[in-house]
Amino acid sequence: MRRAPRLPSLVRMTGMDARDTDLKKELDASLQARRELGEEYESALVDSFLEKVDQRIDAAVERRVRRQLAEQQTVSARDSRSPRATDSWGERFGFGIVSLVLAVPLSAIGGGVSGLPGLIAAWVGIVGVNAVQAARTNPGLFTGRRRGSAKDDAWED
Repeated sequence: MRRAPRLPSLVRMTGMDARDTDLKKELDASLQARRELGEEYESALVDSFLEKVDQRIDAAVERRVRRQLAEQQTVSARDSRSPRATDSWGERFGFGIVSLVLAVPLSAIGGGVSGLPGLIAAWVGIVGVNAVQAARTNPGLFTGRRRGSAKDDAWED
């Protein structure tokens, strides 16, 4: 005995569970109305039921799209809040070398012109520039929070 091809299931077609009680009640009401009204109203009853199914599918798709958009916005907001280090190791190393090379003449000029206060001012400037560079490439360095720490990861879930 040859079986008829199976129709696609409601779950595969719509993502809705076949045990949806409201939809089942609508189908039962449509079938009961067909029995009472006869075949001449069958197409109107089928159209009415299909319209309700379409509305349910549209609502399910809309919920799914809204959820995905919200997830994308959340990911986007997280990415924009957490600055990424754009400098490679070579750029940081180069910055340190240039800073040390420039420290020698700046120290000589500051110390030669103003003595000890000039030398201190030159080194405060050098340390300040390096601190700003370190803070830019390592967010949270001076606030006690480091990117990628266990405390931060708890909020990412």
